[in-house]
Amino acid sequence: MSNKKRIVAVFSGNRAEYGLQYPILRAIKEHPDLDYRLVVSGAHLDSNFGRTITEIRDDGFQVDAEVAIDMSGGEKVSTARAIGSGILSLAPVLQSMNPDIFLVYADRFEGFAAVITSSQMNIPTAHVEGGDITEGGALDDSVRHAMTKLAHLHYTTNQQATNRILAMGEEPWRVHTVGFPAIDLIMDGNYATPGELTQRFTLDATRPVLLFTQHSITTEFEEAAPQLRPSLDALTRLAHEGVQVILTYPNNDAGGETIMQALEEYLGTAPQNIQLHKSLGRYAYHGLLALAKLNDWRVACVGNSSSGIKETPVFGCPTVNIGSRQQGRLCGENVIHVNYDKDEIYSAVHRCYFDSSFRSICALAENPYGGGNAGKLIAESLANIDLDPKHILRKRMMLNGESKDGWFR
Repeated sequence: MSNKKRIVAVFSGNRAEYGLQYPILRAIKEHPDLDYRLVVSGAHLDSNFGRTITEIRDDGFQVDAEVAIDMSGGEKVSTARAIGSGILSLAPVLQSMNPDIFLVYADRFEGFAAVITSSQMNIPTAHVEGGDITEGGALDDSVRHAMTKLAHLHYTTNQQATNRILAMGEEPWRVHTVGFPAIDLIMDGNYATPGELTQRFTLDATRPVLLFTQHSITTEFEEAAPQLRPSLDALTRLAHEGVQVILTYPNNDAGGETIMQALEEYLGTAPQNIQLHKSLGRYAYHGLLALAKLNDWRVACVGNSSSGIKETPVFGCPTVNIGSRQQGRLCGENVIHVNYDKDEIYSAVHRCYFDSSFRSICALAENPYGGGNAGKLIAESLANIDLDPKHILRKRMMLNGESKDGWFR
C-alpha cells in the first residue's frame, strides 16, 4: 500500500447495530493503513431511544457526521419515508467525505438507505452480516439480500451465510467468512462485573434474572400489542414467583412505539421486581448474560431479538425465542422456540432456570458464530482489497442461468 491511509466511512443507525460494529471500528482505528469516518444516524440521535450517540463518544470514537432521518409516525408509509429521508440526508455527507470504502451493517432500513446511497455514488461498499435468513415476517430478509446485491464486499458471520451469497451469484473473492463481531468483545471480557450489576440493577443472586426485549414484526406491526400481551402475562407470573425481570425498549421499527407505550403502561401496574430501561448498553448487557456462567446465578434471555440467538451461546445462557421474527436463523442448542402463548413462554423460562439437563446442554452448547476475531479480519481485508474501480465496482454475475433437469444453475 501507499503511505496514504485508506478512509473507511462507517454508518451506524441504532444502538444494537453499533454494539456489533464496535469491534470493527476499533480494529479500523488501530490498523496502520486505515482511518475511519463515523456517520451516525437514526435512533442514535433520538432521545426516545436513549440518544445513544453519547455512548459512541464515551467509547472514544469521533463522530464525523450526524445524519437525521425522518422516522415519525407508526404507519406503513413511515419506513418508506424514512428510507427516502436517509438517502437525501446522507448523499451530501458522502459527497463531502469522499471515502475510499463505505461500511454498512446488517438489514435495517437505515442501513438500506445508506447502501442505496453509496452504491449509486460509485463508492465501494462493504456489507457485514449478509446471507443470514430470518423468515418470520419481518422485512429483514428482503432488505438484507437487496443490500448484498448492492454491496461490493461481503463479511459474513457463518459459512451457511457465505454459501447463500455465493448462491446469489456473487464472485467468491468478494465474500469473506469472518464470524460475528460481537464475539470479539465478549472474548475481551470487557463487561460489567457481578458487583457492578448488583448495584446498578439492585439484583439478588439467589433469585433468577430475566432479560427481555421484544421487537415488532414489520409486516405485522398492527399486531405488535397483541403479540406482546402473552409475554407480559408470563412475565407477571414469573415476577410474582420471585424472578427479577429487566425490560428494554424495542428498536424504532414500525410498531415499536406501540410496544414502548405498552411497556410504560405495564410498568405502572407490574410487580416491583420488574424494571424498564431504554437501553442497557453493551457493557451491562454482556455482563448480565455472563452471569449465566456462574454457578450461583440463574439467567435467561427472553424475547425475539437477534442478540438472543447470536450472542447468548458464548455465555451458555438459556434463551427463549418468542414468535416468528427469528425464524430460519442459525441457532445454538441453548435456544427454545415458543409461540405467542403465555403458558408456553412461562414453561420455557421455567425450564431455563430449573431443568438441570437443559442447563447442562446450554453450558456446553457450541457457538456457531465464530471465534472472536471478526474485527481484525475485516480491517485487514479493507486495507488490502483492490480498489481499482474497474475491479471492485464492476460486479459479475457468476450464475449462467443454465437449466439441467428443470433446475437452474
